[in-house]
Amino acid sequence: MADIVYTYGNQAYLNITNACPCRCTFCIRNNGDSVGEATTLWFENHSPAIDEIKAEIDAFDFEKYNNSITICGYGEPTCALNNLIDACKHLKNKGIKIRLNTNGLSDLINKRETAKEICEVIDSVSISLNAPTAEKYNEITKPSFGEKAFDAMLSFAKECKEYGIPVKLTVVDVISKEDIEACRKLCEEIDIPLRVREYTAE
Repeated sequence: MADIVYTYGNQAYLNITNACPCRCTFCIRNNGDSVGEATTLWFENHSPAIDEIKAEIDAFDFEKYNNSITICGYGEPTCALNNLIDACKHLKNKGIKIRLNTNGLSDLINKRETAKEICEVIDSVSISLNAPTAEKYNEITKPSFGEKAFDAMLSFAKECKEYGIPVKLTVVDVISKEDIEACRKLCEEIDIPLRVREYTAE
């Protein structure tokens, strides 16, 4: 069984699925079976059931990690939306602060609007912008949804902002400085902060 709760640096993470509609060119899943202290983040036969997720949460000492967790593993968490929501509620009951890392394509994945129910159970969200235009986004992210993915991701980010939780859009510094600046300008236009993440092979 893959690690469900794992640590990297001084942070705790929750890994609930390996499913993802994207095949990002820089994805760390291409580099190995795990990151940080995890043994493996690949689930062999199936994604974990909610009871398995809750059991791993209950067994973890969050006090060592500022009573917080980031939901981010070897998959897109919103591909397991019901388990994501239930796990967040369980974490909330324990007083754990929750940040969701997502590609922002939940509405396309689940074929309905999802920002409200997600924002009700998390404290902040980080959404992968990856590129300043739909064309470049498709080249880098390779979403299964094609051309509509970029606009759907931006719409999701705007909706999360409307629901009042802190939202950040992110890019990885594997793209050009010019594209990073174009992303920064786009983020200024929609009044959402941009975070430039340093690429690491691990």
